[in-house]
Amino acid sequence: MKIVKVMDATERKSPHGVDVRKLLDSENVVVSQITLRPGEALKKHVTPVDVFFFVLQGRGTVEIGDEEAEVGPDTLIDSPARIMHGWRNSGKEDLRFLVVKAPRPTEPTIVACSDCAAKEQCR
Repeated sequence: MKIVKVMDATERKSPHGVDVRKLLDSENVVVSQITLRPGEALKKHVTPVDVFFFVLQGRGTVEIGDEEAEVGPDTLIDSPARIMHGWRNSGKEDLRFLVVKAPRPTEPTIVACSDCAAKEQCR
């Protein structure tokens, strides 16, 4: 049995500049928790595999393709592979959500630079 406490998981560097903690990285799936503090956002990006998000705390706006929705706790959001998506916290409390990528990505995520047309690769 493997037990991981979020606060014991190492915060990892991401091109988004936000708190990302990888909780599980197996042969088949990657699970992380992301915390967006008020005013923070995940840059729009494209993930090479299907992703789903599960909101644990707070409220935020999720964009997937040309759709946008405000979501809150106990909400699951499906994001198909290779569709541009992003998040922003415009609330007054932290927004925490799980990110589940399945199958485990073998290609990098592509982040759209908000300042230019360039793109950068990240994991």
